Amino acid sequence: MLSYILVSILPASWLIAAINDLGELKIPNWISITLVLAFPVMALCFGYSIEMLSSSIALALGVLVLGFAIYTTGQFGAGDVKLLAATALWVGPAAFPMFLFKVILASGIFAFAIIMFRSTPMLPVYAHAPWLMELHGSRRAMPYGVGIALGGFWSLHEAMAFLTVFG
Repeated sequence: MLSYILVSILPASWLIAAINDLGELKIPNWISITLVLAFPVMALCFGYSIEMLSSSIALALGVLVLGFAIYTTGQFGAGDVKLLAATALWVGPAAFPMFLFKVILASGIFAFAIIMFRSTPMLPVYAHAPWLMELHGSRRAMPYGVGIALGGFWSLHEAMAFLTVFG
């Protein structure tokens, strides 16, 4: 039972991050912090070896460093970087390249949909949904948390934490 609860932390975090990023164009720090703090508990419960643990941590640190290098160019938000790095802990080095590919693909498709949405005139009905007005009016910000979540759900079955529980 505990293993199912622990494994559900990752997709729940993605879902909350995606909804928040879509609505506010921000990913709260507590989501990434939750993933980082829950990872050692999950690793301990699932019997991760020192090699598995250290390789996941090294991967997450590498993603964090490279992500913040991209962040400095203005192409990626800090919340997106932190969510991606925290997710790298759970996905693991073996599944991370395919996870990243799926995140990039999902983010690209979603970004195209957002660009198309923003190229249409703002409709009066958007006034009933302030988050739609914000999403439509923001020409620069892109909610990549949605792409991370979509790519994550697409590749969840390959994540190291998921495989540990479900084989």
